Amino acid sequence: MVAAEAPPLYPGLGTLYEHELDAHGVGAVMLTHKWQPADLLAPHSDIDVRVLLPEAPANWEEWNHRLAAAHKSAVRREVSHGRLLEHPPGFAFTVPEADGRLVCAPELATWSLISGSARDFQRWRSRAQMAPWCEIDERFYRAILQSRLGGRYQLAADSTDNVVEDITAYRRHCVAWHYLAPCWFAAAALATRTRCPGKTAALTQWRPDGLDAYAELFLRHSEGGPNGRLRSPRHLLRAAHVSLEAAMRRIPQASHSPDQGKESAATDWAMTAGILRVRVARWLYYLDPPPGVATEYLIRREAKELRSAAQTLIALAEDGATPAQRLAARMAGLIPAGPTTPDTLRTTLALWHRQKSTVQEFLSLPLSAIHP
Repeated sequence: MVAAEAPPLYPGLGTLYEHELDAHGVGAVMLTHKWQPADLLAPHSDIDVRVLLPEAPANWEEWNHRLAAAHKSAVRREVSHGRLLEHPPGFAFTVPEADGRLVCAPELATWSLISGSARDFQRWRSRAQMAPWCEIDERFYRAILQSRLGGRYQLAADSTDNVVEDITAYRRHCVAWHYLAPCWFAAAALATRTRCPGKTAALTQWRPDGLDAYAELFLRHSEGGPNGRLRSPRHLLRAAHVSLEAAMRRIPQASHSPDQGKESAATDWAMTAGILRVRVARWLYYLDPPPGVATEYLIRREAKELRSAAQTLIALAEDGATPAQRLAARMAGLIPAGPTTPDTLRTTLALWHRQKSTVQEFLSLPLSAIHP
């Protein structure tokens, strides 16, 4: 008797995740993941989920507890899931927010559908790809470069704690897929003023004169060269530095693209709410992961996300002239500053619980209330 063929890794993982969220009452009507299927390289890539809800839940805190429990249950299924499902979802949005074009276009352009309405998804993504280029795009792509270039990317900081296969291959993957490819993706978008759907597409389609060999090297980083030998991670890292130095010469200086004013502020609000809506689930999971799963490096990584959210909230607060601006200022005051530790997360969980009404109001505020 011939054994049934195992389902492809990432589609199967998406189906498992959908079932766990349903079983725990998360109430998602659509799940997507960042990047395209060709960008998920087994067994090293994790799947970065976005949750779409029909409307804001009556209690975000309780919803986060269900989400954390669902994620933990999914990770428990296989030892490899500690890496493949590295963290709970990165964002939660409502369908009206996606319908209302409040999810920033360069983010949405990278999504792939896991479950839900294919028609709605294709409509949202088509609109994201066709929208006029604006200041939001410039900020989105340049932030990717600013967070990695100039020595900011450190291979040693890419933790191998939950990697269960071939650490050296994983380090090559980190250089190519966490450093070079995101920068190439951002550079391609800035150079062409188009929203690229993913890393593989950028390396395949954007190849200015003289950069062909670099793009090919990193597309095939897991394959041996002409002599069959694989480059060491350090050798690949040196090649990445040289490649990106050449690529950066092909992109224009930061431009003053049209600022969409109220629309830009509404998008900033929706994106900040979207990332903060899942924080409690992340913190609960990081503080109490399944046995054998390391989360210390993920706790440290929270500081960057929280710093970015706080900066956006302070900008949204402006002079506090409107109720929405004052709400943004209050929410900014609930974001911890500085490095994140387990104690930071426990303290912030307790603070958000005490300030539950402020958190709930911010996370659920109708976007029409931002600029009445």
